[in-house]
Amino acid sequence: MTNDIESIDGMSPKEAIEKGRVKNSPYVVKGKRYIPMSVEEAWHYSETGFASWYGKETQRQKGGKMTANGEAFDPKKPTAAHKHLPLPMHVRVKNLDNGKSIIVRVNDRGPFVENRIIDVSSGAAKDLGFYRQGLARVKIETVQLD
Repeated sequence: MTNDIESIDGMSPKEAIEKGRVKNSPYVVKGKRYIPMSVEEAWHYSETGFASWYGKETQRQKGGKMTANGEAFDPKKPTAAHKHLPLPMHVRVKNLDNGKSIIVRVNDRGPFVENRIIDVSSGAAKDLGFYRQGLARVKIETVQLD
């Protein structure tokens, strides 16, 4: 996996904000309504909880199922899903059990499982050292990369 956040296609969070292309409209999953936070709220966001991973080593390409942000999903790239952050957004994810930390691009919605705060790509889970366990206790905080 590459830790190069710039290798991910799509606008940077700063560019999306400047062009008014941030996705933070309310949405419904399994009958539950979610209201994403504003960009202003997101800049100061930090949370501790459990992370899981998704991807099953398959890619969603153009014409296939895409991320909530409309980007093709590549499980090897450092991406993530979050229920409330505006899309796109960069967050630092730190595995509190082993101290490993990476920056991921939030471009999808989820996890829709109780007691989980973020889903990272399988590649990110490998970099964070919890791929085999499936879950890890993490701290996430938004970062600006400009």
